[in-house]
Amino acid sequence: MNLNSHFGQVVKHLREREGWSQERLAENADLNRSYIGEVERGIATPSLITVAKLAGAFGVPPSALLARCEQAASHRS
Repeated sequence: MNLNSHFGQVVKHLREREGWSQERLAENADLNRSYIGEVERGIATPSLITVAKLAGAFGVPPSALLARCEQAASHRS
């Protein structure tokens, strides 16, 4: 599994934990809903700006979002 896939799984997990649809997360992060789906499926490679927008939507710093991604990757390796 690649880094994009791990990041996407973390985003999906956090979104579902909040009880949000992809559309709601997209609105909160000022992103396109279809792009959220691509991120969650590991198809898209999010930029640092996108990481910051997603982190802001979840109310965490970008470093915390990336740390969750690293933890997910290390648990699945």
